[in-house]
Amino acid sequence: MKTGFVFPGQGSQYTGMGRELYKSNPDARKLFEEANDILEYPITEIMFDGSEEELKTTKITQPAVFINAYIRYKVSGGRKPDAVAGHSLGEFTALAASGALTFEDALCLVYDRAIAMQEACDMEDGTMAAIMGLDDAQVEEICSELNDLVVPANYNCPGQLVISGSSKGISKAIEKAKEAGARRALPLMVGGAFHSPLMEPAQKMLAESIEDTDFSRPVCPIYQNFTGRSHSDPAEIKENLLKQLTAPVRWTQSIQQMASDGITDIVEVDGRVLIGMIRRIDRALITETL
Repeated sequence: MKTGFVFPGQGSQYTGMGRELYKSNPDARKLFEEANDILEYPITEIMFDGSEEELKTTKITQPAVFINAYIRYKVSGGRKPDAVAGHSLGEFTALAASGALTFEDALCLVYDRAIAMQEACDMEDGTMAAIMGLDDAQVEEICSELNDLVVPANYNCPGQLVISGSSKGISKAIEKAKEAGARRALPLMVGGAFHSPLMEPAQKMLAESIEDTDFSRPVCPIYQNFTGRSHSDPAEIKENLLKQLTAPVRWTQSIQQMASDGITDIVEVDGRVLIGMIRRIDRALITETL
């Protein structure tokens, strides 16, 4: 049996995240305090006791989700992965778990990414929407037919594709998806058009941070969002990580490739959303949560 560990992205945050782990595990407590020192502000106070609104702020959400998932994985003391993957932001957690990045470097990059994405969101009026009940090809065709910028953003699982683009374009795409017979087509409560060309300013801002960070060869392959395939070469990993900001998350393709490469068991760390997607992608995979 070969095991793949997967890590959630933005949207998996919740009030009280990490609190019980902090109280019950001295090793976890040390890492939470280290995170506060690295960021130079007490993010754990917001994670443990902040409101939902505070946790939705991009510069809080992204580091909080990373910190919680990484520490939960680190102190689990369980099996070591034969492969890792992360959904969008979760790719940074996967890189840290695989040893490609240190905890400090990964957290600093996550914070830089959050700030860059927030600034890009402030520059452009963009948003996202989830389309359910249509084939990927149908959604792709809807996007291509619009004059406004709309692109596929998250290939989550069969019958669920998230699109991203200008607010005007997304509204038109939702109507077209409903006309095409979509079971659901609804806007997402997000601050911008993630994984679309509207994130190019963020890509430029993050490029220097990624280039200046040392990446090591991971102890196991990482399946990256940009390609949907496994990578171990640090230079390739860097390039794919940067391209991820403006390109779609190929989650369906990543899980299919993991299964094709012999992964039989998938463990989701600190989440439940990815497991649901994975079961729809390949029911033969054994799935569990940590």
